[in-house]
Amino acid sequence: MTKRFATRLALVATMLLVATPAISAQQDDAALPAPKPGKPINTGEVLSGELTALKVRDVKNAGKRIATYQITSEPRRLPAPNGLCNLETGPETFQLVTSSDAQATQLKSFVGKEISVKVDEVACASDPGQMSEAVVTKWSIIKKQ
Repeated sequence: MTKRFATRLALVATMLLVATPAISAQQDDAALPAPKPGKPINTGEVLSGELTALKVRDVKNAGKRIATYQITSEPRRLPAPNGLCNLETGPETFQLVTSSDAQATQLKSFVGKEISVKVDEVACASDPGQMSEAVVTKWSIIKKQ
């Protein structure tokens, strides 16, 4: 009988040791404030962040590789009707759509670096092939002084 009691006591002690950190972690999560939405970005404003290149194949053009670039930035709210793009804080990754080979060549030299672009047209990502949370379809690079 004593052996059973000792076994049960050890089992309960082990369960308490395992459960206590999980309970306190849940309490810590509950104490955190809700994330605040990012500041708005409107037409003509500057978006800054690190530029990365993505390897994407065009579904419409028989799998041909297309140059795709994205900026990772702080969360930003988009103008209405796009709002937060169904995210709590707004999008953090913005795909830069290139409209010419000259734009793609221009971006290629900035991969891995901080850049700033003037946003002329932005929307939430909606197509399955888009790798970012938001898409900037019209933009221009801001030269650092």
